[in-house]
Amino acid sequence: MSTEIRDEKTMEMAESLLKRAPYKLPDCWRWVRLGEVCEIDSNQVQPNTELAKRLPYIGLEHIESGTGKIIEKINNQNGKPVQSITFRFDSRHVLYGKLRPYLNKVAIPGFEGRCSTELLPLLPENGCNRYYLVWALRRDETVEEAMRHKTGTRMPRADMDDLFKMLVPLPPLPEQQRIAARLQELMREVERARTACEKQLEAAKGLPAAYLRAVFESEEAEKWERKRLREVCEIILGQSPPGSTYNRENIGLPFFQGKIDFGLVYPVPSTWCSKPIKIAQPSDILISVRAPVGPTNMANQKCCIGRGLAAIRPNGNIAPGFVFYFFRFIESGLSEKYGGRGSTFGAMTREHLQELEIPLPPLPEQKRFSTDLTAKMSEVEKLRQSIENRLEAINALPQAILQKAFRGEL
Repeated sequence: MSTEIRDEKTMEMAESLLKRAPYKLPDCWRWVRLGEVCEIDSNQVQPNTELAKRLPYIGLEHIESGTGKIIEKINNQNGKPVQSITFRFDSRHVLYGKLRPYLNKVAIPGFEGRCSTELLPLLPENGCNRYYLVWALRRDETVEEAMRHKTGTRMPRADMDDLFKMLVPLPPLPEQQRIAARLQELMREVERARTACEKQLEAAKGLPAAYLRAVFESEEAEKWERKRLREVCEIILGQSPPGSTYNRENIGLPFFQGKIDFGLVYPVPSTWCSKPIKIAQPSDILISVRAPVGPTNMANQKCCIGRGLAAIRPNGNIAPGFVFYFFRFIESGLSEKYGGRGSTFGAMTREHLQELEIPLPPLPEQKRFSTDLTAKMSEVEKLRQSIENRLEAINALPQAILQKAFRGEL
């Protein structure tokens, strides 16, 4: 083939790529196919060989989703040598998880080893920096492309032939190196912010239990009178009405079947019952009496309860809010005692509830504790939501940063 013909074909391919280019690139950048800048290095290691014994093994489960952090490397799988064929890799490779590509598992090994064949060792080529390639593979665009052409439904796999056709922006090598280094720096900052935010969230989640302990484990609480629940509350066990009476058209009473219907404090209706059998009243404490045992909500309207719930109805000498917070305080203890273990199905009976001891300060004190706890729990919820919003924003940063990087805006 003459030089003129080759040059003409090259120009045609370049023009074709430009027509399909997702956006305009900075000067000196170019669009390339992913398959032009890396290749699969399928150098196999047979099981039960000296090489297999020498090289540490990693599987998909040993790589953290999103970050590519290698969590662990092993020589044995479940205490036994890995019996399958594996791929050999070293510090030249990028490991790409082709199984369930939505997990976004892309790692940079700094050692020689072998990996599951669901991890593909990719070798950068044609002037592509290894670290730049890693960031290109971790973009949402790559994940979306891999899922668009996946094979399999239950356990989808990336079709590498199709994925290698994806367009990737490629700057000159020095710019790739600069971008990769800057991305590494920014992602470390994001990770530090995420870690700090997660610690704040964990601390916020621990506040409700601390507030409850301050009330029910106080020196003052030790002096309170104690009574059986049956002495101060009526227990109504739920009963499921016929399925033919259920509806989602708001006909009849809201129908709550168990913890699945619980909100933060009040249950959230999704089903109604036209012929209720067991009815809870506003201010009744609703407790899950079948696995999971212990979680509570408070009824804020007249409702029908199924057999997964019981309603606890305080008499006039006890504050419903105080009872509610007491059950929140003992929830983990009830779950431990009645929740069942292994294949045993946990449940609480009417007798279990009736015989529970509840500490009772004077009624005005019950109301004060209930009001104080409600205010504190409300503040905790606002704090938790604020931290979760910040964490959500932090978690969105990596992809936003990658978008800027691959548009030449970093």
